[in-house]
Amino acid sequence: NLTSIDEVILNRFCKYILSRIHHNIQYLILESSLINRVFHARTYPKLTHLQLIQFDQDIVLQFFNDKSSIGQTIKQQITDLTLIYNDTNDIIPILKDYTINVYARIITFFENLKHLNIKGSSITAYPGVLLYDLPSTIFASSILTKLCINVATFNDCLYLLDGRLNQLNSFTVRVYDVDAPSLIVHNKNNLLKLKYFSLTCHSHIYTYDNRIIPLLHRMLNLEQLVLCLTVRNRNGLIDGTHLQNEILIYMPFLKIFTFDIRTWNIINGSLPTLSNDDIQQTFSNIRYRQIGCTVRYFSTNSVLCHIFTLPFTFDYLQCLTNHFPNVPFNHVLYLSICDILPFEHEFFIRLSHAVPLLKHLTVTNSTAQICKAQEQNNNQSYLIVEFKYLNFLSVMNSDISYTEQFLLDTRTYLPCLTELRINYEYLKTVTDDFTREATRLNC
Repeated sequence: NLTSIDEVILNRFCKYILSRIHHNIQYLILESSLINRVFHARTYPKLTHLQLIQFDQDIVLQFFNDKSSIGQTIKQQITDLTLIYNDTNDIIPILKDYTINVYARIITFFENLKHLNIKGSSITAYPGVLLYDLPSTIFASSILTKLCINVATFNDCLYLLDGRLNQLNSFTVRVYDVDAPSLIVHNKNNLLKLKYFSLTCHSHIYTYDNRIIPLLHRMLNLEQLVLCLTVRNRNGLIDGTHLQNEILIYMPFLKIFTFDIRTWNIINGSLPTLSNDDIQQTFSNIRYRQIGCTVRYFSTNSVLCHIFTLPFTFDYLQCLTNHFPNVPFNHVLYLSICDILPFEHEFFIRLSHAVPLLKHLTVTNSTAQICKAQEQNNNQSYLIVEFKYLNFLSVMNSDISYTEQFLLDTRTYLPCLTELRINYEYLKTVTDDFTREATRLNC
């Protein structure tokens, strides 16, 4: 809700500023609750680009129809639409109905829409497109050239590439579930118009070779490729040799390849033990960018291989261990760390410098820290860990020592923390039943 000061400012903006510039505005970024105020204040004859923040399905039902005067104004003008979502995946009961009532309506309503960019406002997933058992005329366009969207399953990614968007040349997609049972997609022709493709999946993928690789082989004219994946239990680690032989040789026009790929395998006798240098050597003939890599062997008979392009440009990073390389992760906002070796205080000092803009941290480690807090507190030169922008922290699946690491103000400073997920008994213990002074600042 707008405060009285906000109301005054908004009224002055609409009356004095919009009145002078409205006829020249081509790009409008607008908080969704202000649609009525701004569009009823003036007309915008040159408006072609519209970005709506805090968007939800009610906006579609209210404004994206022919009965709405605002809808009639923007229906033919808008060619580039960006929606920053407010709806989250957990509040939508039936994704198929949501796809019909929201996504399909957007595509149908805007008659000259060429670029559609739908984003989430945070790491929380917004409702993904679900096209199973819907006709191919749903979410179809003969003029859309650029699409950024989330989909429920990998099948829906394939449906969007089955010819219903026949002018598409740029496709950015986040898939919630790659391993959902495969369904029949009738059109699997080569995607000759596609120049840019970005695929992200934050869930573990067990069908990488059978599903993702065949799709990439259809993109013969691709010029830019982005992959962010965590692959589980395939026959061999994903390294430079695999990328060259299974992806790059099928894309002769590729100019830019950006990736963040983890392979997490069970160790068996057929897999050789490899070092960081061994993995790095497999990239010696790949010309695109500088490569970072780490290989981490766990005593639980598993190995994690992480390969990524530098500089690191992704905002989400998974499965970081004690052995992360000495490189900056300046764009990372969301991070999960895990290991069977303890994360000592020095690790968090290093992490806070490597990921300076971190907002969301999940810690998974059942091994207690070795260095005792009291010993550290007695050290006058002891540095305090500071995560300046961290607003979410989960230590739910970690030893109690990490509760102490983050709650004691003599060890860590978290000025922006608003959400803490933690074992309640650990919380009571570390805070001395919520009476310990040293934990009041961070908790």
